[in-house]
Amino acid sequence: MARFRTLDDIGDVRGKRVLVRADLNVPMQDGKVSDDTRLRAAQPTIDELADKGAIVLVLSHFGRPKGEDPMLSLSPISSALAKVLGRTVGFVTECKGPAAEQAVGLMAAGEIAVLENTRFEAGEEKNDPALVAAIAKLGDIYVNDAFSAAHRAHASTEGLAHVLPAYAGRSMQAELEHLEAALGEPERPVAAVVGGAKVSSKLDVLNNLVGKVDHLIIGGGMANTFLAAKGVDVGKSLCEHDLKDTALGILAKAEAARCTVHLPYDVVVAKEFRANPPIRTVNVHEVAADEMILDVGPAAVEALSDALKTCRTLVWNGPLGAFEMEPFDAATVALARTAAALTEAGSLVSVAGGGDTVAALNHAGVADSFSFVSTAGGAFLEWMEGKPLPGVDALRA
Repeated sequence: MARFRTLDDIGDVRGKRVLVRADLNVPMQDGKVSDDTRLRAAQPTIDELADKGAIVLVLSHFGRPKGEDPMLSLSPISSALAKVLGRTVGFVTECKGPAAEQAVGLMAAGEIAVLENTRFEAGEEKNDPALVAAIAKLGDIYVNDAFSAAHRAHASTEGLAHVLPAYAGRSMQAELEHLEAALGEPERPVAAVVGGAKVSSKLDVLNNLVGKVDHLIIGGGMANTFLAAKGVDVGKSLCEHDLKDTALGILAKAEAARCTVHLPYDVVVAKEFRANPPIRTVNVHEVAADEMILDVGPAAVEALSDALKTCRTLVWNGPLGAFEMEPFDAATVALARTAAALTEAGSLVSVAGGGDTVAALNHAGVADSFSFVSTAGGAFLEWMEGKPLPGVDALRA
């Protein structure tokens, strides 16, 4: 990975106006922030810059507004950010223009303000140079701390990096360093767990990973498509039968790259998808026509755990089964706890990401034991696909 500029390269910021692109796109309930994870992720960068005397101006989108929408203002989120930081945080009702310039001009060294939702501006998602120039007038320096938005070439995520001195914030830096350790120049052997409902949603991920990892563990509904491609009758399981040839192509590519693909050989089946129905644990060749595969079986999980014990690096995206409903969370929980134990023992670097993945690791009680858990859904997935991330590439030294 080419080197990227960080806060360590930024020099003296006292009195400088620093535009910090954070991710304040947080869930709200009854007008209040219901999960402040992303606000806490922004704290180290904001604190560091404010403590060094910078005037910190926080940029972010919120929701998907079509023009200005009072319901999607960042004003209430600026109050929630103040609570997380334990500092006063101002709010500027525009993210560009004379009113914003006047408000910023009144700020003193060490002060913090959130600017209004960047997506209120029509040019944000178009990366309009005129909007980039207008926002840039507010700042002397640009810091991108929103890896979760780095796969978008928007004015606030990529455009500003080309017109102001640009640096990665601490959250962005942590993401990039851990991702580099996971797939850039990892310690081998490398394992990847890829789960989820459909092969079609992870085709690019699978095609990229088979050339980069030593062990590819496929779970979730997508494993059924691979089993069916190999001639297994998966009953009424979720399965993309039209992608059998695609699945066989991925298996052939893996074999050519000497990547071992792990598919379940025992599975947990039920006749209906609901909590705690009658279940059977059977060999994959014993699934009845009226049954559906809903989790990986215990024998396969034990074999997967043994495979992880031989590895030095793990990338995880997606659950092994229908983890949101008991008892079909068992395989995901068991393998996640093995990975966590190996990480804590110092023998495994474990990096995980994606919405369902974070939820599954939290459900297993092991998220804090992984080396790194990314909350960046789309950007994490595109990184796993091997695609360029415009917001990251703009920060290269």
